[in-house]
Amino acid sequence: MERIRAAVLGATGVAGQQFLVALDGHPSFELVRLAASERSAGKRYADALRDASGRTSWYCKEALSEEHARLMVEDASKMSSDGIDIVFAAVESDAARELEPRFAERVPVISTASAYRYEADVPVFLPAVNLGAPGPDDHTRLIDVQRRRRGWKGFITPGPNCTTTGMAITLKPLHDAFGVEKVVMTSLQAVSGAGRTPGVSALDIVDNVIPYIAGEEEKVERETKKILGLLEGDAIRPAAIGVSCTCTRVNVLEGHTEAVFVATKRRGSLAEAREALEGFGRSFLDLGLPSAPARLIAVSDDPYRPQPRLDRDAGSGMTTVVGRLREETTLGGAWGVKYVLVSHNTRMGAAKGGVLVAEYLLHKGYVK
Repeated sequence: MERIRAAVLGATGVAGQQFLVALDGHPSFELVRLAASERSAGKRYADALRDASGRTSWYCKEALSEEHARLMVEDASKMSSDGIDIVFAAVESDAARELEPRFAERVPVISTASAYRYEADVPVFLPAVNLGAPGPDDHTRLIDVQRRRRGWKGFITPGPNCTTTGMAITLKPLHDAFGVEKVVMTSLQAVSGAGRTPGVSALDIVDNVIPYIAGEEEKVERETKKILGLLEGDAIRPAAIGVSCTCTRVNVLEGHTEAVFVATKRRGSLAEAREALEGFGRSFLDLGLPSAPARLIAVSDDPYRPQPRLDRDAGSGMTTVVGRLREETTLGGAWGVKYVLVSHNTRMGAAKGGVLVAEYLLHKGYVK
């Protein structure tokens, strides 16, 4: 079977590098084009990562493949969509606002940027939550609406904020089982979520917790309601869930930890909550997509888990690990649960999660 020809925009950045790792040796996608800023254009990818002193700015734990190292980098502002079938975009939001629609006129664009997340005709896909879910929970048909309204052959589908990812994945089975009424969350976010430029200074983060991340809390609150909403007609009706969160940055390299408190509309038990979490997404996982883990959610009995260093790589970084599952009694509602989760912010929460979305859309015929 001939593979789908893919390009990565923002290939030299942290998220772009993660796309290269996720696409290395992929059975369905062949990475054929790379694009970055003008200063990297015209160089082999390996050379574009190297500064004047010889230092190579490759930040992934996995080695850069020789095949990708040899690819020439193009200027993203000038690159055409000729010869490519799909674009994985990992550029900043200002650049995404300009570049992504230019490619979406002809080919699908899977993005990590927030530029189009809040447009009415743009789905924010999360596998098994609103992608490949049953009935009006599945937002896939919004792609057809977007194409029709904008006159595009392709489309734009941004992923959620990496902090939204773990919480929304765990809320979905609880919402289906008990009806989530309100949720309060505090995050302890890895420094890799800030990228490398400007990033977080070591002098700021070592021996410290940064109690504010600009724009993060608003993104999580808004995106959670959209992702858990229902597709009615040509629009998503946001979920009627109260969401309040505090987002902090901590001295951890990868893996976001979140303490989540949930009030529900219907009574349940901890055994039922655990069953809902552990059984979530089985029909999606049965598709056998290459980047999908064996389980989307794993629940630990160890009161000292999850921990980012021990649990972020569960399911190759695609499984959200939940622990300390307890009843919540102070938020109101008919019942409630509280728990701690760890979600890998640069894998399921970014590039590899985006590749999994592309795999499903290929399966459904939206990518060709």
